[in-house]
Amino acid sequence: MRTRKIGKTEVEVSEIAFGCAGIGNLYREVSDEDVQSVLKTAWDAGIRYFDTAPHYGRGLSEMRLGQFLEGRNGFQISTKVGRVLSPAQSPIAEADGFINPAQNDVRYDYSGDGIEESLEQSFERLGVTRADIIFVHDIGEYTHGTANADHMDAFFGSGYERLLRLKEKGRIGAFGLGVNECQVCLDVMDHGPIDVILLAGRLSLLDRSGEEALVPRCLEEGTSLVLGGIFNSGILATGPVPGATYDYGPAPQDVLERVGELKAVAEAHDVALPTAAIHFAREHPAAAAVLLGTAKPSSLTRNLKALEVSVPLEAKKALGFRSPDW
Repeated sequence: MRTRKIGKTEVEVSEIAFGCAGIGNLYREVSDEDVQSVLKTAWDAGIRYFDTAPHYGRGLSEMRLGQFLEGRNGFQISTKVGRVLSPAQSPIAEADGFINPAQNDVRYDYSGDGIEESLEQSFERLGVTRADIIFVHDIGEYTHGTANADHMDAFFGSGYERLLRLKEKGRIGAFGLGVNECQVCLDVMDHGPIDVILLAGRLSLLDRSGEEALVPRCLEEGTSLVLGGIFNSGILATGPVPGATYDYGPAPQDVLERVGELKAVAEAHDVALPTAAIHFAREHPAAAAVLLGTAKPSSLTRNLKALEVSVPLEAKKALGFRSPDW
């Protein structure tokens, strides 16, 4: 497993990362035994970079990841700030798509104090004293709508500077944003430099909106991208089948048609659509790492095997791959 450097920092991560939303019981409850099994599958495959968040099962994902990593060395962790957890005031059966999460309530706080409180909570759940990467999670209008202005004020007022200080102290190795949109990344980069962006769904075989302004800016300033949502929440894995999902909801007709076109081009070159999607992300010149997230060892193994497939140059060009070598 190759490693790549994050921005201008000394942090290096495996080019394939394991995304830990699924082990927080996203959409379905997963047993502790199955969680340890999928994490071991990732570890045995050479994956050493694990991405988690307080949001994933209200802390459950971080706790489970920490249990797995206890006694192991040579790994990299990214987690996220912006949500602060506290003991739940009443039982929680489901929260934001996570089934039977840890029993915690949540509040958004992007201020310096909120970020540090969130970080210390994460360290305790993970059983660590530092993190390689911290992402400011879900700041932006995509998540917060009109309420985002207050969150940006809090982040620019004290949150950004606190992250700089935490990095100077060695508590974190790098920091940036973990978001589903491009504009907020550009807004934050106007405020000050960041090391890395976890961009979900906006730089994929299907959705290339990240290439319009964000990718050129990142390449110019030395900001790395970690790519999440490379299947656009399902449709690039399933193809344009009935019930296919895009951006966490039913795929609209124009998206179904576009995916049908991509599928036809890929298969004309004897390449499966999911394989093309994975290779597009890994080979993008702006990508430092690609997240593969699942709670099933079989799904992870299937995706890793897809990375071993050789995609012909003609297929890459026909599908619009980006490469510094052409």
